[in-house]
Amino acid sequence: MKAARIHAYGSADVIRYEDAPTPRPGPGEVLLQVAAVAHNPSDVWLRAGMLHEMFPARFPATLGVDVSGTVVEAGPGASFTIGDRVMGRADTGATAAEYAVVRAGDLTVAPGGIPLTHAAAIPVAGLTAWQAVVDHARVAQGERVLVNGAGGGVGSFGVQLAKRAGAFVVATAGPRSAEAVARLGADRVVDYTAGDLAAAVGGPVDVLLNFAGIPPETAGALGSLVRPGGRVVSVATPVEVPDAVTSTHFVARNDIVQLAGLAGLVDAGDLVVEISEVRPMAEIAEVHRAAEAGGIRGKVLLIP
Repeated sequence: MKAARIHAYGSADVIRYEDAPTPRPGPGEVLLQVAAVAHNPSDVWLRAGMLHEMFPARFPATLGVDVSGTVVEAGPGASFTIGDRVMGRADTGATAAEYAVVRAGDLTVAPGGIPLTHAAAIPVAGLTAWQAVVDHARVAQGERVLVNGAGGGVGSFGVQLAKRAGAFVVATAGPRSAEAVARLGADRVVDYTAGDLAAAVGGPVDVLLNFAGIPPETAGALGSLVRPGGRVVSVATPVEVPDAVTSTHFVARNDIVQLAGLAGLVDAGDLVVEISEVRPMAEIAEVHRAAEAGGIRGKVLLIP
């Protein structure tokens, strides 16, 4: 099979889309014929070695975490059968290939109402947004919520989930993303590249959701937009806040119950999976380079 592998940490130049042995599933695992993987910012950090203390690589290491695909072989005790169409966040990685072994416990049935390839965009971004909006911010009916970084993959889900909770959503987005963010339900879209952000937001907010990697001084300015007693939740740069504001910084966990819930929302038409680009997996190095140059908007899918 073909797989996107690295033989050492480094720049995008270390990525090779090359021949590799097809893996075999063990107990509790399945072999997927991969439909797609989704690019995430963490893929760049893993390839560069920035996360080696938490997730040390064994070289050659196959890239990829998000995945959708069809089960073609099931190991003993696996909870799926051949032909099942699934998606998941594979915490063992190695999904950027034509075939991938994934723990059955990391997978759920993919939504039937969208292409199987598109389902790969849901796990990491969807779970992060769900846990930010529901678990940590506890967004409630009638609250004003500022979604910073709404044009990204997590932000696109965050806008929709905050609206579903009954919030008035103010979203920051660049010119390339503004139309898509408005289409996803934002009540007000603010161009973060122009003018006075505080004036554009239009007054204090109850909740700030930060999904963008921004300089600390920018993050501090965002914190000042939250009313006393409000909440800040960030999955990127931690946000310094006044004493009267609660600030939470977290790393999303893999939660298969929540992932199945997201699939249900997609099938019910209550959650849109926004795809910005679909590219051949052979171009994965180019995607990494574009991400490091700030040229990625929304979710990019890679197809074997």
